[in-house]
Amino acid sequence: MCSESRFTARWRVAPGADTLDADFGIDRKQMSLDVAGMTPAPDEEPTQAMSRPCHVARSPADAVVALRAFLDSHRRIFVLTGAGCSTDAGIPDYRDRDGRWKRPQPVTWQSFIEFAATRRRYWARSLVGWPAVGRARPTLTHRALAALERAGKLSGLVTQNVDRLHQHAGHVDVVDLHGRLDRVICLSCRHDMARSDWQQQLLAANPNWSVHSAAFAPDGDADLADADYEAFTVPACPRCGGIVKPDVVFFGENVPRDRVARSQRWLDEADAMLVVGSSLMVYSGFRFAQAAARRDMPLAALNLGHTRADDLLTLKLDAPCADTLSFLAAADPDTRGAADAG
Repeated sequence: MCSESRFTARWRVAPGADTLDADFGIDRKQMSLDVAGMTPAPDEEPTQAMSRPCHVARSPADAVVALRAFLDSHRRIFVLTGAGCSTDAGIPDYRDRDGRWKRPQPVTWQSFIEFAATRRRYWARSLVGWPAVGRARPTLTHRALAALERAGKLSGLVTQNVDRLHQHAGHVDVVDLHGRLDRVICLSCRHDMARSDWQQQLLAANPNWSVHSAAFAPDGDADLADADYEAFTVPACPRCGGIVKPDVVFFGENVPRDRVARSQRWLDEADAMLVVGSSLMVYSGFRFAQAAARRDMPLAALNLGHTRADDLLTLKLDAPCADTLSFLAAADPDTRGAADAG
């Protein structure tokens, strides 16, 4: 195994839901889940996680050697990515090396729908935080994975990120598992629009908020000190007057089934799985690692620190994503040309 055995529990998704689950603490004796759609399987007790023989590479040099060998050994690789791919683009991540939250957990679907105060707080912080995401550009990690796709090595890439930086790097076959932050959608009439257009509506309704300064937070959020959210006005849908939300999957919200199904097909077509920049603490991503392990599929993770799948891995690369993947970008003429042009 890659690490000491850790307490875990198996969970079943309630019928009709593929729900983005809440946090599981590390080595937590009492585990609970407070969002809709996920319940403990009544016929299953918490068990020790399965473990498999695993090679661990902790230095960047060893990680590069091990990753090269992993890629060379497999014909079609299923890739799952997370926030660690985008930190070099200036977008903060949620968790520390132990997989614990660095900050309060994100807004939930239930709170956003039920409480106008939650919506005011969300959109006020997003008004200030969105420009940093809108300006973000692909990192070396994104470009390296796009080069791997162009080389014909991938069955597909599934990302838990909502920043669209994989697509901006030229990646074609991408499932945005948790949606995309660059679009907003009305929950009543389903009218959607660009986040940049919605930004102008937010600013028109709240002209004084453009002067707020804040520390940027994950996924276009911002830490606003002493902000009076009651004074913030959230525009209604311009078409029907309904509630507008970002086109992303909040905690407690269902992941669309077509995204899960497409991701599962790509996993079925692969002979190995690679996780890049994710601790896999959220079940909607972790489920694919579980599926790979059940099939005895080689499973590698390139991530700084602990992952929820450590006991399922066959290769653990505890190293920075960009440093470890840079050889892929260096060998790709399209990536080199983009870097030279930039």
